[in-house]
Amino acid sequence: MVTMELATLITRQNGDVIHAFPCGTLPLDFVGTLRARRNETPTEKLASPADLDAWFVESGLVPRAEASVASDLDAATELREAIYALVWARLHDRRLPARDMAIVNEAAAAAPLTTTLTADGWMRSGTPRQALSHLAREAIEIVGGEQAALLRECGRPECTQVYLDTSRGHRREWCSMATCGSRMKAKAYRERRKAGTAA
Repeated sequence: MVTMELATLITRQNGDVIHAFPCGTLPLDFVGTLRARRNETPTEKLASPADLDAWFVESGLVPRAEASVASDLDAATELREAIYALVWARLHDRRLPARDMAIVNEAAAAAPLTTTLTADGWMRSGTPRQALSHLAREAIEIVGGEQAALLRECGRPECTQVYLDTSRGHRREWCSMATCGSRMKAKAYRERRKAGTAA
């Protein structure tokens, strides 16, 4: 049985995990499925309907994903980009784009996932569109609520992951200390050593 509130990694049957969840916030981790957005060729992690199904399961949103089809994938990437556009607007204190608000609102208006009480706890189930509806609803609460003030973009220039800075003093700089944070600290260390050698 899988509980759904934490974006934990779920190992698939073959042992592979293809997605990362550094934010602990499902809509923002979903936005991160297009990595390094400012690169000439960003890395697309939702390249197929199977990748979308894997994201639903690995994120902990549902314990088993109903098979997505191409139209579900199109709806997913459209929703992802709309959420990102709204988040970007909040990050830069801009007006929320009407088209992207409409896309997110339409997805949120779809039927929600079904929540079921089980002998072991509880679980969610539903179609890919219902899963997208859940993500849209959570995104609305972030973008339209007080949490919008906590939105940050990762401080590593190559990374464009957005997260909520809930750290004490709101001083978090990286989407994840284990990845971007350690890389930036290692880079700073190398630069200090190089400067020391040159001196």
